[in-house]
Amino acid sequence: MKECTRIFIAEDHTLLRDGLKVLISANPDWIVVGEASDGIETLEQIRTLDVDLLLIDLTMPRMSGVRVIEELRKTLPKLRILVLTAHSDEEFVYSALRAGADGYVVKDSTNEDLATAINSVMNGKSYLSPTVSMDVIHGYLDGRNTAAPTNKLDSLTHRERDVLQLVVDGHSNAEISNLLFISIKTVEKHKTNIMRKLDAANQHDLRRLARETPFVF
Repeated sequence: MKECTRIFIAEDHTLLRDGLKVLISANPDWIVVGEASDGIETLEQIRTLDVDLLLIDLTMPRMSGVRVIEELRKTLPKLRILVLTAHSDEEFVYSALRAGADGYVVKDSTNEDLATAINSVMNGKSYLSPTVSMDVIHGYLDGRNTAAPTNKLDSLTHRERDVLQLVVDGHSNAEISNLLFISIKTVEKHKTNIMRKLDAANQHDLRRLARETPFVF
């Protein structure tokens, strides 16, 4: 008897997450074994479960989808990862593929497209949504654009990106300290370094710069 594909859903929008669970449950070959609404929760849960496929959004609270993919690739190399996101810009596509995603589906795709993506990825193939431009696909596959356009966020360390993500989400220094298990003084030091690297005059400027740069967030 064929075993079901065990799927984990990482999506911060409850309605979409519930819709995905209904769609997946309708297929007898698939089963949802877990779900999470932010990046850190995804890492914590998926490491304790037997998961075949991760469906993940890129713009997740607390830790971006790209960072989650990078971390999981270090410890779970056999895990298949399919990005499901609203972003079709090439910066997002490149960053997800370079991080280790096996497929990329935009959220305006049909249920049939998603099913095709899941089956393709689980059969060891790659999948890119038909709505992603052919220029992006060819550019990535032929090696002409293996690196995404550079931006100032590239200069940040992983920890600085974590702090910046939480700043963008509106968390205070004390909340960031608790979430990342670091001291408030360390949070302040990271923020100072981030502002220097991004040429941000203040925290409002910092949030604006991060939101205007789609590469990570």
